[in-house]
Amino acid sequence: MAFQRRRYNYYNRLRRLLPLICAFSGALLILFALLSIFSPPPDDSDRRISKQINYGANDQKSIPVVVFRVPTSGGRSDRNIWRSWNAEFFYGCCNASTKFPNAKAVTRNDRYLAIATSGGLNQQRTGIVDAVVAARILNATLVIPKLDQKSYWKDASDFSHIFQVDWFISFLSKDVKIIEQLPPKGGQTWSPRRMRVPRKCNEKCYINRVLPVLQKRHAVQLNKFDYRLSNKLREDLQKLRCRVNYHALKFTDPILKMGNELVRRMRLRSKHYIALHLRFEPDMLAFSGCYYGGGDKEKKELGSIRRRWKTLHVNNPERQRRQGRCPLTPEEVGLMLRALGYGSDVHIYVASGEVYGGEESLAPLKALFPHFYSKDTIATKEELEPFSSYSSRMAALDFLVCDESDVFVTNNNGNMARILAGRRRYFGHKPTIRPNAKKLYKLFLSKENTTWEEFASRVRTFQKGFMGEPKEVRAGRGEFHENPSTCICENTDGKAKEGGMDSRKIGKKNKVTNEDEDAEWSSDYEEDQTDLQDRGLYNGTRLDYEDMSSDEPELEEMLSD
Repeated sequence: MAFQRRRYNYYNRLRRLLPLICAFSGALLILFALLSIFSPPPDDSDRRISKQINYGANDQKSIPVVVFRVPTSGGRSDRNIWRSWNAEFFYGCCNASTKFPNAKAVTRNDRYLAIATSGGLNQQRTGIVDAVVAARILNATLVIPKLDQKSYWKDASDFSHIFQVDWFISFLSKDVKIIEQLPPKGGQTWSPRRMRVPRKCNEKCYINRVLPVLQKRHAVQLNKFDYRLSNKLREDLQKLRCRVNYHALKFTDPILKMGNELVRRMRLRSKHYIALHLRFEPDMLAFSGCYYGGGDKEKKELGSIRRRWKTLHVNNPERQRRQGRCPLTPEEVGLMLRALGYGSDVHIYVASGEVYGGEESLAPLKALFPHFYSKDTIATKEELEPFSSYSSRMAALDFLVCDESDVFVTNNNGNMARILAGRRRYFGHKPTIRPNAKKLYKLFLSKENTTWEEFASRVRTFQKGFMGEPKEVRAGRGEFHENPSTCICENTDGKAKEGGMDSRKIGKKNKVTNEDEDAEWSSDYEEDQTDLQDRGLYNGTRLDYEDMSSDEPELEEMLSD
């Protein structure tokens, strides 16, 4: 009975308090509603300040706090930004050994090898180099290679319009017999047997696949000849590759004259200059499957271009960027260079095609480096007129200016970037900067949330092993045209005189032979580089050239040169 009375009193008190609780809760809700209505909206400019990127941070303005301020100067650097560590101790060496017989002793008079190259200038260059080696493997006479005149570039130039034929034949006369055209057969034009060899075809592959046909038909033409020779060959054949690439292939006098004049004009403007090979064309971006934050407009424009290739599968743009498969934007290239110590007073020569987004895309790079040039800005239209209708000749001019630059930078992994990287290693290890895109991706993504000092420090750390310095890439790794290690010798006597240090100590000074760094670099490099051409890959996307429909545009020459 007492228990029931206590429970009754408890519920009675609760009934009295319930209206008060409801009234109090209602008052709070009304108060919050009034506050949300009458309080002023947040200032958008305050939100933007924390994300503002200032490309002239030496100007002191009354701005609250800017998290990411880009300086106009390159700042202090722990290295000479215009040369590589220990470059003076390495040099190109490609002379044939005494065990490599003269061409006259091994060439068979009844074997002729013709080559039809593929792609743009630099892709065709690799084909020409490898064609000489293939002819030597087969003990055949090489016919001057045919250049690709029918694919994307629609360039009517032949070999003699780009390279010096007489020099090419005479320089290689001890290695391979070369003729300008097939001799007539029975008073008629000789039609060679046409065939293809697989990518990565080694010496045994040529002996097994091509030699039997050559012995039977006496004349063979290898079509679509690009990257059809293995990276791994015996030393004498690798050195022959270098003799062809770095000595036998000389541009014609008109190209050399104009190219040297462009270099001279850049030197008149500044003692040093950077050459940037910028690949940011709409076609290339569409094909890569990458996304650069342009919203529905970008997705629609690049998507419509991408649909031209029926064989392409759908990519995950975020994963492409995360794996370092996307070219850096012009702004990202500029920020990387500033972080590496290059100030706004540095002069830049840009070799590029049509840039997606036009001046809007280039504006941040030009703000960082206002001394911004191209062949069209330092030469007149009349001067360029003999070359302007021919893409290969225009590319040759860019090649010369980039090759002669103090620092070469690329935002991509195309043929020109690879060939110039190898060439610059061979001729003195001139600085060649290739972005470590896989590591830089997250850094660029979060740059507004860090200080410039921290950003620049991390860029310098990530770029170790990507600067074109000696022994940066282990011998035999990557594409031979990019890393011609067989043809680079070390002057150990000079090192001993210089400081009495052994090779390993020199390597430590160079910061590229540390075991941990080397392992990390090798892993990144192999993921990025491993046999892209041999598997028909560009930026991580499959290119099945052999199975492509005939009405689809040629991809390899358009996107990788």
